[in-house]
Amino acid sequence: MQAGNLYIDYIENKGRGVRTLRAFEVDEVIEVCPVVVLPPRDREHLDKTDLFNYYFEWGKTNEESAIAFGYGSMYNHDARSNAVYEMDFEARTLTIVAIRPIAAGEEITVNYMGEADNAEKVWFE
Repeated sequence: MQAGNLYIDYIENKGRGVRTLRAFEVDEVIEVCPVVVLPPRDREHLDKTDLFNYYFEWGKTNEESAIAFGYGSMYNHDARSNAVYEMDFEARTLTIVAIRPIAAGEEITVNYMGEADNAEKVWFE
């Protein structure tokens, strides 16, 4: 599956992930993803579905949940990611931004713990 400069590919030991067809420079926006925001009461239902692995905690208190469109919910985790995600609660968007040069064909990764260099363990193996 491909749209613009990005495509979904099988990533060994990870499953599906996002790769790029062209290079990105530091601070370049890779994608702006609209999100659907769900109220806190829906989290218990999300956690019982496959969407558990694809939603973002959302809002100033992280009580809401958000499903990102575009490739937003498909970026894989890496503690040493090459991109970050920026949440705009008012605009209801998730923006993916390069934090180091990314070569054409490279997988684009984000740190699920929020900060690019956060080495905390994630909730999955």
